[in-house]
Amino acid sequence: MLYQLYELNHAFLHPARAVSDACRLLFRNPLNPWSHTPVGRSLAASAEMFERTTRRYGKPAFGIDSVTIDGKRVAVRERTVWSKPFCRLLHFERAIADTHRTAGSKLLIVAPMSGHYATLLRGTVETMLERHDVYITDWTDARMVPLAHGTFDLDDYIDYLIEMFASFKGDVHVMAVCQPSVPVLAAVSLMEAAGNPDAPQSMTLMGGPVDTRENPTVVNKLAEERGADWFRANVIMHVPWPHPGAMRAVYPGFLQLSGFMQMNLDRHVDAHQELFRHLVQGDGDSADKHREFYDEYLAVMDLDAAYYLQTVDTVFVRHALPKGEMSHRGTLIEPGKIKRVALMTVEGENDDISGVGQTHAAQRICTAIPDARRVHYLQPGVGHYGVFNGSRFRSEIAPRISDFIASNHRGKKIRRAIRTVKTATSGEKASRQTVTP
Repeated sequence: MLYQLYELNHAFLHPARAVSDACRLLFRNPLNPWSHTPVGRSLAASAEMFERTTRRYGKPAFGIDSVTIDGKRVAVRERTVWSKPFCRLLHFERAIADTHRTAGSKLLIVAPMSGHYATLLRGTVETMLERHDVYITDWTDARMVPLAHGTFDLDDYIDYLIEMFASFKGDVHVMAVCQPSVPVLAAVSLMEAAGNPDAPQSMTLMGGPVDTRENPTVVNKLAEERGADWFRANVIMHVPWPHPGAMRAVYPGFLQLSGFMQMNLDRHVDAHQELFRHLVQGDGDSADKHREFYDEYLAVMDLDAAYYLQTVDTVFVRHALPKGEMSHRGTLIEPGKIKRVALMTVEGENDDISGVGQTHAAQRICTAIPDARRVHYLQPGVGHYGVFNGSRFRSEIAPRISDFIASNHRGKKIRRAIRTVKTATSGEKASRQTVTP
């Protein structure tokens, strides 16, 4: 019922938003004498604040048309290269030849499926495009997926990842940002255990909840204390008509957003007060920065209930992966079977979502990866979002990730050798030795 009331509230306020927007335009029109007075600017600012706080924020666009490489602007084209009902894989094609020295290796960024759209990683994509051929998972808002397509759970998520990896034929490196650290590690574990040659060459896990028993945060404690049954009874709702996914059981994005806002409410209130002052003072640059951030931050998506509840239970309540108890469709997931895929873990010193040590736990459970092919990095002075975005990500974290990828990139020729090993007889020892990590 809460979801229906949420929708009715938006519909009820629509006329008021229209009036407010008209008021804003009237008092910002330079031909209106009141627009040059403190009273007029205050009225325009108040009208904008009302419109923004009652608006439904739609899915933003990546809008990456070009990127700077070696001091030159290079055109970028966004293209869908793989698609299923709950996700599509986007490729940011740069207008440079594969043989160009800055073309870089293929990098698949797995965006979090935790309430925000993949566009939250726009800065991450732009930064990595300077050094790599970038792809990203663009998860679909569950309320936009018709019920006829069935449910989507954590096992389906892992299946999607395995299919994506297979499409690259092993010529890819993967970067998991926050939440997907667990399913990425699970997918790679399953592929390595099965001897699948299409596993990625390296995986970088960033600020992810691999083991939330380590330095648990408020979010982790809440999930563990209440358990999956509490969440099933209190936060799962059905999508109302007329959305395409009507009647689908979901964890609504507006509930996730309200939780995030409550965690740092004072900071968000101060930011909106600052916006009001900037608007009254005519500080357009500062106001634009606020709009740009909150247009992204306030745009949220629904999560399929099956995926959300299974993730809560598996990752935050039972801690199944680090305990060696996580399974995928009846098959035990064994990170200790990973031998060929290199591992990098990245954490932020001030992360209040995934505490320090939670991502590093992957190093502990991936016991078979050689020491020369694993690295951990703790970035001082950054919180959760600073792990994958912002100035320190661009200047300190991203170069380290690129160096790690470069040092573990095997190239296409060795890739063919690996395929040869899979079909070789036990007597062909020379071939086997040529591809030993």
